[in-house]
Amino acid sequence: MHAHPRTGVLFESPVPAGSGWPGDPATPDTAVAAGARRVVELAATVGDVGELDTLVSVCRACPRLVAWREEVAVVKRRSFADEPYWGRPITGWGSACPRILVLGLAPAAHGGNRTGRVFTGDRSGDQLFAALHRAGLVNSPISVDAADGLSAKEIRIAAAVRCAPPGNAPTPQERATCEPWLDAEWRLISPHVRVVVALGGFAWQAALRLLGKEPADLPGPGKPKFGHGVVAELPSGLQLLGCYHPSQQNMFTGRLTPAMLDDVFDEARRRAGIR
Repeated sequence: MHAHPRTGVLFESPVPAGSGWPGDPATPDTAVAAGARRVVELAATVGDVGELDTLVSVCRACPRLVAWREEVAVVKRRSFADEPYWGRPITGWGSACPRILVLGLAPAAHGGNRTGRVFTGDRSGDQLFAALHRAGLVNSPISVDAADGLSAKEIRIAAAVRCAPPGNAPTPQERATCEPWLDAEWRLISPHVRVVVALGGFAWQAALRLLGKEPADLPGPGKPKFGHGVVAELPSGLQLLGCYHPSQQNMFTGRLTPAMLDDVFDEARRRAGIR
């Protein structure tokens, strides 16, 4: 067991449900989805975001992803060898009534899979939350761990796949198995959302599936194509914005810059009517 870097409480890796990890919504008695059919059943019945987060946080429906996230939590990265790893699925984070949904691919093995919060504890999260803070959408530019006091009013951040995948590449079956969780989240927050920001092409495609848009439903020749700064104005009145993923590689090579991130989130804020 190792001590949480902020609270000092000792935890096993992976962290057992209900053992006191900051923000852990589950208890030892929380229902566990052990397969794709159970994910569908549980996702269809959730009545609020808190209940959804509780169920997501203990899901074990994808054997390869469960094995990988837990292996990473035991082996660890050398720089985090003295820390406990969350090693479980990562829930959405932020407002339960957001005007903006930020959608990513999946948690990072040594980021969210370690800290227990989406886009937290890695370089991508550093860039994302710094940009969100500059846009006035979160209270701090720093996203370190689940007990750091970070908060948001008008946004929610979620991943299309809730477990860290090997090579950052979930299989089509894993994506499909996890999709009902995202569908349930959208059902619960969609009355409030005006803008969806997709971080990368995978998230863009997931967003189009989430919004239920087939080519026949969209103006022009087929589905909108992903691109940084691309805006798809959908018939429902929702607006989908594309943004390159704030990965270390994209930022290092200059494919994505802080100014480009600022442009996207300033535009998202404007289109969502947030002053």
